[in-house]
Amino acid sequence: MLLLLTAPILIICATAIKLESKGPILFKQKRIGKNNQEFLIYKFRTMLVETEKDGKALTDTERLTKVGRFLRKTSLDEIPQCINIIKGEMSFIGPRPLPVIYLPYYTDYEIQRHNVKPGISGLAQVNGRNDLPWEERFRYDVEYVNNLSFKLDTQIFIRTIQKVLKRENIQIRGTTNIKDFHIYRQSQGKEGFS
Repeated sequence: MLLLLTAPILIICATAIKLESKGPILFKQKRIGKNNQEFLIYKFRTMLVETEKDGKALTDTERLTKVGRFLRKTSLDEIPQCINIIKGEMSFIGPRPLPVIYLPYYTDYEIQRHNVKPGISGLAQVNGRNDLPWEERFRYDVEYVNNLSFKLDTQIFIRTIQKVLKRENIQIRGTTNIKDFHIYRQSQGKEGFS
């Protein structure tokens, strides 16, 4: 049912991606889910497959396609995660699933975010998303875990719709001062906690 509801959008997005640049329609990456279990997350590909041009490495901003920029600004790149929901790996609401490489860098407090299924949107996303420092994002994630309820999920869902419609707090990776989490923790002299 979920895929049927999103099918028209999926088809339009997939066609636009394929027409604009070569490569797969979907981007897949290992992420950490509930109880620290790895799974493959699905997103629409928003970047060029090529990582360099004329022998020079391209930045994420340079690799971002026009269709990709639109998909990110409208959060449509997240729609394939409905597959993850159907597979039972994610839910609509929960802490965002982050890359496997981050796992050794969480504190005992922060890793509580993995006590629930990750979500397409969460408390951190409706309170600033990628504009927030890592510690603040994780504080919101743990707050969500500790206050899990249908009412809270409903509030987050409504605020997510508002944020998407207003296109608030949507940052393109590589265009903010926020470093990837593992690099951030390494810069603090922390080589991993587990």
